[in-house]
Amino acid sequence: MVSQSVPPASLQPITATAELADACRRMAKHPFVTIDTEFLRESTYYPLLCVAQMASADEAFVIDALAPGIDLALFYALMADEKVMKVFHAARQDIEIVWHAAKLIPHPIFDTQVAAMVLGYGDSISYDHLVQRITGDTLDKSHRFTDWTRRPLSEPQLRYAISDVTHLRDVYLKLVADLRERGRAEWVEDEMRVLTSPDTYRLEPENAWQRLKTRVRKPKELAVLIEVAAWREREAQARDVPRSRVLKDEAIADIAVQAPTSAEKLKHLRSLPKGFERSRWGEAIVEAVTRGLARDPKTLPRPARIHAAANGAAVVELLKVLLRMISESHHVAAKVIATVDDLERIAADDRADVPALTGWRHELFGEKALALKHGRLALAIENGRVTVVER
Repeated sequence: MVSQSVPPASLQPITATAELADACRRMAKHPFVTIDTEFLRESTYYPLLCVAQMASADEAFVIDALAPGIDLALFYALMADEKVMKVFHAARQDIEIVWHAAKLIPHPIFDTQVAAMVLGYGDSISYDHLVQRITGDTLDKSHRFTDWTRRPLSEPQLRYAISDVTHLRDVYLKLVADLRERGRAEWVEDEMRVLTSPDTYRLEPENAWQRLKTRVRKPKELAVLIEVAAWREREAQARDVPRSRVLKDEAIADIAVQAPTSAEKLKHLRSLPKGFERSRWGEAIVEAVTRGLARDPKTLPRPARIHAAANGAAVVELLKVLLRMISESHHVAAKVIATVDDLERIAADDRADVPALTGWRHELFGEKALALKHGRLALAIENGRVTVVER
């Protein structure tokens, strides 16, 4: 393992631009670096980067991103350096931070959580569990929810931060070797294309309604939902506060169904705070409702979820059994092959636009899923195990 042969990491955080520039130049000489971030987003819309930690094969350090006057430009330049692989675990939030701060996507990247799913370690395995399974080490996660905005950073905080990226080196090397041995490196590369697409991180207000779990059924309800969710998104972005501080999800769902077109009607919604209708936000919501009601239903997007036709629920249940069988037999996490939403779409449409019907997933699962749906395959139990039988 790499970490057994490297000198101790520095417990003095980098707080000056010149020191950071030197460190990033050293990192750029290596084929890969491991990265993690500590951030705060409980009170903001955009995540606030507090600390970034990195490790190469021969050093590790912590960057104090809140140090007065520090310029992170060379850190972000390293994120875009095509000659250096950037290794993360559960990379989406780390990438989101870089995207918001520097308007760039780290590339190339390797996500050890995705690789672990492809190799059968389970769905969305946590970092500490993956480290334990691969290295046998138990990580101290007591500082996971510490306040990373407080200064000075304590020695236990720094040790925690360093530990995350030094263990990640060993995890990365083990997973890469296993992927090559099992011929699955390209499977992970497919997933990295999604993680490195700017579309994954663009927070367009017009698409904010898709985040909401509601049961709107009528076109007018959907139209109001879209307009009010878009207003909340723009307001949260402008004020840099969490969405829920502007308007809670249940309030948006209530507004979509009730469609209040006046402050008096808004007043009667129990999901809104008392007096909300008299605020400038109450007026903005009424305007958003009015815009939604005026929309032509033909211009509305199709709902994300497609429900299967007759016997659709039974088809989905059979597909779940097939998915679990294939997942277990090939040692691949079911979640990385197909989601429940994928299965519902496949049950409804042979040409559904889902990952499960393309690439390696189609070869592994999608082709069999369609054959099962149309009766060309059957499921049976032999010696206590589910098997596929050609018909």
